[in-house]
Amino acid sequence: MEYIYAAMLLYKAGKPIDEENLTRVLHAAGVNVDPIRVKALVAALSEINIDEAIKSAPTFMPMMAPAAAPAVTQPPVAEEKAKKEEEKKEKEEKKEEEALEGLAALFG
Repeated sequence: MEYIYAAMLLYKAGKPIDEENLTRVLHAAGVNVDPIRVKALVAALSEINIDEAIKSAPTFMPMMAPAAAPAVTQPPVAEEKAKKEEEKKEKEEKKEEEALEGLAALFG
């Protein structure tokens, strides 16, 4: 990934993405440079219009992810509470019915 980042940095700075510049950026970042990977990346990027690739790339909204995470976890908790309340009501109703049956048996 650091090779791609270096190429994007060169692109953003308006510098040509060639082997020499790419190697310099990687060295400056403290990366052990593999000349074969540099050569392959420069060759691959020479056939790509970076402006078009950036425009066609899907965009992500990193600020939305933290806000969405709590929303995803909250509904199941609310559902669990609702289920527990329903179960509680059902148990109470059963107890009442059993008590009424017991009384009916006495007066039967």
